[in-house]
Amino acid sequence: MSASSLMSMVRRYWRVDYDQPELLIAQYRAFSGKMPMMYLILLINSWALAQTYYPLAPYWLSLYFPAMLTVLCVTRLTFWWRGRLVDPTPGMAANALKRTSFLAAPIALSFSLWSVMLFPYGDSYAQAHVAFYMGITVICCIFCLMYLRSAALSVALIVNGIFTVFFLSTHIPTFVAAALNVVLVTIGMLAIVNSHYSDFVRLIDAQVKTTLLGNENLRLANLDSLTQIPNRRKFFAQLNEICTRATASGQRFAVAILDLDGFKAVNDLYGHTHGDQLLVEVGQRLTAVCQDDHFHLARLGGDEFSIIIDADLSDEALQQFGGRICDALRRPFVLYKATVQIAASVGVATFPDMAVDASSLYEHADYALYQGKRERRGTVTLFSEKDKAQIQRNANIEQALRLADFDRELSVFFQPIVRLEDCQPIAFEALARWHSAVKGTVAPMEFIPAAERMGIINQLSVILLKKALQAAATWPPDIRLSFNLSANDINTSEGMAQIVQVITHSGMCPSRLDLEITETAVLQDLEKSSQLVSTLRQLGCGITLDDFGTGYASLSHLHALPLTRIKIDKSFVADIEHNAVSHKIVKSLLALTHDMQLACVVEGVETPAHLQSLRELGALYGQGYLFSVPLAAGQVQAWMEARQAGSLQREPSLR
Repeated sequence: MSASSLMSMVRRYWRVDYDQPELLIAQYRAFSGKMPMMYLILLINSWALAQTYYPLAPYWLSLYFPAMLTVLCVTRLTFWWRGRLVDPTPGMAANALKRTSFLAAPIALSFSLWSVMLFPYGDSYAQAHVAFYMGITVICCIFCLMYLRSAALSVALIVNGIFTVFFLSTHIPTFVAAALNVVLVTIGMLAIVNSHYSDFVRLIDAQVKTTLLGNENLRLANLDSLTQIPNRRKFFAQLNEICTRATASGQRFAVAILDLDGFKAVNDLYGHTHGDQLLVEVGQRLTAVCQDDHFHLARLGGDEFSIIIDADLSDEALQQFGGRICDALRRPFVLYKATVQIAASVGVATFPDMAVDASSLYEHADYALYQGKRERRGTVTLFSEKDKAQIQRNANIEQALRLADFDRELSVFFQPIVRLEDCQPIAFEALARWHSAVKGTVAPMEFIPAAERMGIINQLSVILLKKALQAAATWPPDIRLSFNLSANDINTSEGMAQIVQVITHSGMCPSRLDLEITETAVLQDLEKSSQLVSTLRQLGCGITLDDFGTGYASLSHLHALPLTRIKIDKSFVADIEHNAVSHKIVKSLLALTHDMQLACVVEGVETPAHLQSLRELGALYGQGYLFSVPLAAGQVQAWMEARQAGSLQREPSLR
């Protein structure tokens, strides 16, 4: 081995690895438990030797010198005793180990020279005590120092080197044998120390790699693989953490949930590759808006994102922040081979004024989002006290639905559909009514959505259809019945089977029945809806697309469904006589249904002016309060008789 290689090995063995912070911390923690014990053993053994030589050696050697060494040892013992409770930084650990490595040589040299200086003053017993003290004590110290190889090597070589040289020089056979034995023991101890230290380093390296791998796995587990922003799991973990802290401090913060308007159309038109690229760019724009440390962005899944706003912002500031998000996402996106434009609806809820825990905060933000999507897409909606009251009301309605006797409490009212030419009835639409034993009369717009949320809407549909068919069986054979089906009725085989069974067992001819479906319900699963609705057409039932013009149905959707009639939504009729846009929309829809050879009913006819405008546009059928309010089953026959008798032959007026 060359001299340079030897020096390199020596430097490596005596070096403290300052470039490995995890190793430094692990060494410090191991030392903080071992060093107090080492100094305590060293002091006990030293004072035992001093007691042996107290009557034999001078006071400065048997008393003052060990006292000075004791002060040094107690100082170091105190430092390490306190250090056992400290969570060290790499810098702190490096400094402590550097001091230990530096002090190891002078402390070992001091104790060794002190014991050698005592040797001449003693008899055979006392001299044997010196040999025992040096041999046994150094073994304890070396094993306590093995987590810092440089210190252990320094102590071993200094103490055992002095021991070997000194006792060989005595030429006393026993001490010479002891010296030679110490050489062998030293070699063995150094091998053990080196092996233990290497194992210790490998163990720490393995722990570091395991920790890094675990951290990477945790990072990936909390990261959305597509957009590279935090995912749903990370969002809820942060939300719970911030909510816990805010509860303790009374701090106000907010959660915003946003949903992309028009994303499904991009996916359907251009494919999932473009859809994925769009989501990536949406994530980038949101990241740019949420650069402040107070904003924690995450993708919840699909085209839904969330932002935790960890700051006490006013409602006005939250509206402005949400407005910046909407503006950022309203700008066109340039994809591979297309430029698309979408929008975003944002729902915001605040803590603690609008929610008491993380779960309700998220649910309230989600509620605000979908309220906004229904009423004002592409804007920001803040959850309010009004919304909180509505949620409580919904909960009360759902509870009442669980306790309801539907056969007894549900009833059906009927509103006429008339020919606009002479205002004579051609059909009646069945309208659900519920008089709860708990809550009294509940509006359909409240209990029907609640029944859909609870998954019991099909149960209600079956009961209402039975009652409607039973009432319609008493009408003249030329009067049809119109009945609304829910999304669950037309999207599940079980629901459709029950509807078909009710119709076939009613005794009424299916050709007198028109079943109304909404665009929203159909588009949940167009292919399946088309198949199931075709079953109803095969029975002879008519199929009506309700509220046409308010959803997202395209002409291709209309062709895919076996429709017989379309209903134009009342929102287009409300100001038709004054609003040129509404007038053109209704005119276009009437022309479309005529070209497609579909019957068309216009809803919301409430004034003579509405009636006049629709007649001028060529509309054939209408429905609204101008002709009649919804009638109880027992009032229908009287209403038709009065109409036919001529008492209502004049132009109807609003009742």
